[in-house]
Amino acid sequence: MASVALSEAEKVYIVHGVQVAAALLRNAAGTRVAGEEAGEDLRVDGRSCEDYRSVEVETDVVSNTSGSARVKLGHTDILVGVKAEMGTPKLEKPSEGYLEFFVDCSANATPEFEGRGGDDLGTEIANTLYRIFNNKSSVDLKSLCISPREHCWVLYVDVLLLECGGNLFDAISIAVKAALFNTRIPRVRVLEDEEGSKDIELSDDPYDCIRLSVENVPCIVTLCKIGYRHVVDATLQEEACSLASLLVSVTSKGVVTCMRKVGKGSLDPESIFEMMETSKRVGKVLHTSLQSILHKEESLGPKRQKVGFLG
Repeated sequence: MASVALSEAEKVYIVHGVQVAAALLRNAAGTRVAGEEAGEDLRVDGRSCEDYRSVEVETDVVSNTSGSARVKLGHTDILVGVKAEMGTPKLEKPSEGYLEFFVDCSANATPEFEGRGGDDLGTEIANTLYRIFNNKSSVDLKSLCISPREHCWVLYVDVLLLECGGNLFDAISIAVKAALFNTRIPRVRVLEDEEGSKDIELSDDPYDCIRLSVENVPCIVTLCKIGYRHVVDATLQEEACSLASLLVSVTSKGVVTCMRKVGKGSLDPESIFEMMETSKRVGKVLHTSLQSILHKEESLGPKRQKVGFLG
């Protein structure tokens, strides 16, 4: 993962700012108060401990895919493309389709990814995505089945890291959800002749398609432990001050589906409980904002103006 060198004085400045920000999020009675009431400019970039940076989401940015999305979270830039192809259902799940994930860490994102430098991180991110989507409630995989035991849709989800500016997992999960929302799968009819052989007829009407429901697709909320407090959406500088982070997969209803600790440091049970509660609270707001943006963008139709270098 991309790293940044900080002096001891810079680390002390960041850690003390986070701890003051977190302390001011609680009043004298110990209850949480809003960031506006607590004060501003407490983290280095002016955010409170539970604030995300500005998020830019754009869908349908790659023409030769079934669905795509680009997400910019601060200086983190992620591009996701989804390609639907016909395949054979897995033996253990004969009446379901499935998803395959591939993560490419571009050398343009950071010099550390040159050669095979980003392979380990790509594998780690892909395995995390597999864990998140290894849940029947995330995506209706049965809707991807064409003919049980014979044919199904396989969704190849390709993730490209264009720039790393901290908080990769959150940005990637947002981009994957946006790309799945944008995915359109051609409708298929299975025709059977008198001899029992089956023929597959693919609709050539671009509007005659299947849309995936992404309502239950979770997003990752990463909480970095800095000092004795934790922050959401850490920058590279803040990640350099953190010894342990907790990745929490949260649905739009605030349900935790998966959790994973990363980093060399340790987390005590009380901290884990507080981080989980924060992730539920922040995750619900994140999902609401993302769904609102996706529906608003789709309502603009083909006349919407595309931005960015892919436009």
